[in-house]
Amino acid sequence: MVMARRLQLRRICALGWLATVLGLGGCASTLVLDNQVKSFSTLTAVPADLAYRFERLPSQQNDLQAHTETLADPALFKAGFQRNDLNPRFSVQVSARVQRVLSPLAEPWDRWPGGGRRFHSSPSSLLRMEPPYFQREVSLVVRDLSSARVVFESQALNDGPWSDDAAVLGALFEAALQGFPHPPAGLRNVNVVVPAR
Repeated sequence: MVMARRLQLRRICALGWLATVLGLGGCASTLVLDNQVKSFSTLTAVPADLAYRFERLPSQQNDLQAHTETLADPALFKAGFQRNDLNPRFSVQVSARVQRVLSPLAEPWDRWPGGGRRFHSSPSSLLRMEPPYFQREVSLVVRDLSSARVVFESQALNDGPWSDDAAVLGALFEAALQGFPHPPAGLRNVNVVVPAR
């Protein structure tokens, strides 16, 4: 009984420490997400008319894609775009990917070199919990409908322990559009502040 209580207390302390280190404590009000962004543009100036509609591939005709577009909308508006499905000048195609990956905080001795998980028999092994960790990526393609030419393309990537897909993907779309229509060349880091939940 005493041993079980000690193990439970250690688990709680370990999770509290992890939350504190990651800035996810109860008093945190914002998160700063560090995103890697790469953008390309052929625009020489901000177009006077940034009316757009979303464009979908045949594989994107689903509710998940509609949700992704909803997450991209605020970032597009912040960059100057105006949604106009009836009379658009541009089409915008967006995509998002979320994948759970091995955390860099995971203890390396909990895995064999081949990638398999090692089995433990001691009570201390119960404390080795792999924290959740995610890799998220968004892409955005803007096409001039009058010429069918792509005028802007951007991808943004983030990895971290935050479980709120909607907040992180929204921040990634904002990062992908930073600098529009003249983003810096090459891969760059873009920080976006989002409310902590």
